[in-house]
Amino acid sequence: MRRPKRSLAPLVLGAAALFAATTLTACGDDSGDDPDTLKVSFKQSTDKSIKVQDNFLASIKKQFEKENPGKKVELIPINAPDAEYYTKVQQMLRSAKTAPDLVYEDTFLINSDITSGYLTPLDPYLEKWKDWPQFIETAQAAAKAENGKTYGVPDGTDTRGLWYSKALFKKAGLPENWQPKNWDEILDAARTIKEKVPGVIPLNVYTGKPGGEQSTMQGFEMLLYGTGEDPLYDPAQKKWVQGGQGFKDALAFVETVYKEKLGPSVEDALDPNIGTRVRGELLPEEKLAINLDGSWLPQDWLEGSGHEWPTWSEELGLAYMPTQHGQAPGKVSMSGGWTWAIPDKAANKDLAFEFIKAMQTKENAQRWYIANSGIAVRKDVAGDPEYVKAQPGIKFFTDLVEFTHYRPAYPAYPQVSVAIQEAMESVTTGDASVDEAASAYDEELDSVTKGEVIKN
Repeated sequence: MRRPKRSLAPLVLGAAALFAATTLTACGDDSGDDPDTLKVSFKQSTDKSIKVQDNFLASIKKQFEKENPGKKVELIPINAPDAEYYTKVQQMLRSAKTAPDLVYEDTFLINSDITSGYLTPLDPYLEKWKDWPQFIETAQAAAKAENGKTYGVPDGTDTRGLWYSKALFKKAGLPENWQPKNWDEILDAARTIKEKVPGVIPLNVYTGKPGGEQSTMQGFEMLLYGTGEDPLYDPAQKKWVQGGQGFKDALAFVETVYKEKLGPSVEDALDPNIGTRVRGELLPEEKLAINLDGSWLPQDWLEGSGHEWPTWSEELGLAYMPTQHGQAPGKVSMSGGWTWAIPDKAANKDLAFEFIKAMQTKENAQRWYIANSGIAVRKDVAGDPEYVKAQPGIKFFTDLVEFTHYRPAYPAYPQVSVAIQEAMESVTTGDASVDEAASAYDEELDSVTKGEVIKN
C-alpha cells in the first residue's frame, strides 16, 4: 500500500504540539533582542541523571562570561527523544521570537535545515578562525551544503560496533574475546545465549519509528553498509538506491532477531527510551548479552553520571561489526556526530561564534571528547597521548574510522530515514514480510525523493 507523502516537520506531530508552548516560553521573551545575552539551545539527555553536556556547557558559560565582562549566556536545554528534539528545534528556528543564537544540530538533519533557510553560513567566520584547519576534512564537510558553504562546527564524531557481556558469554560457553566474522556468527551467538542463559536479552538491534535515527543508523545502516558499496545513495549518479537484495538482507536480519525472540520484546524494542534503558540498566545489570551501538556509551558510566560503572571495561567486550559474509574490508561502521550552528534568525550571531570558539579550543575540545566518549575531530587532540589513554575503548573506536561510512546528508535523508524505520518496524512486528516491507520502502523512497531513484 502506498504511504502518503509527509514533510519533515511533522515527524512527531503529537510531540510538536505538546512542546510548542514550552518552546515559545523558553525563547520568546524580550531577551532575544538583548545584544549582551547569548541563548544556547542543546539536546539534554532523556536520562535526567546524565549531566555530561549540561556540566560541560555550564563550565564554558562560566569561562565565557568571565572572559567577556557584561555578556551573559542563557542555556536552553531541550529534554526530548531524538525525533521530538528535531521537531522542536525546527519550530524554534522559524521565528526570530523563538530562535536561539546557537543551536545543536545533528549532522543528519542539518542539510534539511539549511535548505529550509534556517541556518547562517559560517564561512566568513571560519576564514578568520585560526583553529579551523585543525579539524579533519571529513568533519569540516559534515555541515557543508550542496552550495559549498559550511553551516556548522562539529564537536566530535562517533563510530559503532558490538558491545557484549563477558559474564553472559562465559555462562553460555562463548569465548571472552569474541569477534564474529559475519552476520551468521552474530545470530549463532545470540541463539546460544538464548538457549544457555534464559531470562536475558541475547541481542539488541534498535528498530522502528519510535527510535528515530537511532534505529536507522545504529540498527539498519550498520547492516546495510555491510552488504555492498553505496547501498543507500549513489554519489556518481546523485540518486537514491531502491531496496535491492542488500536492503532485503538487512531487513531479514532484523526480522530474524525479533521473530526468533533473540531481541527485546517488541513492546520494549519500540519504546522510544530503549536506548536509555540499554545504557542505564540492561548492560550494567547483565540483562543484555550483545548490543549493536555507538562509541559514546561510556559517558553514561563515568563518575558523576548517575549510572557510575567504573569496571565496565573489564565486564564488557568490544567487537567490530563484520560485513555480511566477511567480504572485504571485513569491518563496517557508521559515523555521524553533532555540530553547533547559528540560526538565520539569531539575534547575536557574532557573539554566538565567539562562544563556538570558546568551546572548541584544543583544551576544551579535548575535555569534551573525553567527557562524552566522543571521537576527536581536531588533529591536535587526536594526536595527544593524553586523549588516547583517557578512557578504555577510545582507541578501538577511533581505529574504526578507517572503515566507517557517512550518511548521505542531503535534504531528503530525514524522510528516507523515516521510510527505513517504517520498513524495520513492519518486519519487527510481523505486519509485513521482507519483500512487502522493501516494496513499500521503494514506493515511499520514490515519493520523498521526487523520483530521484535508481534500482540496485
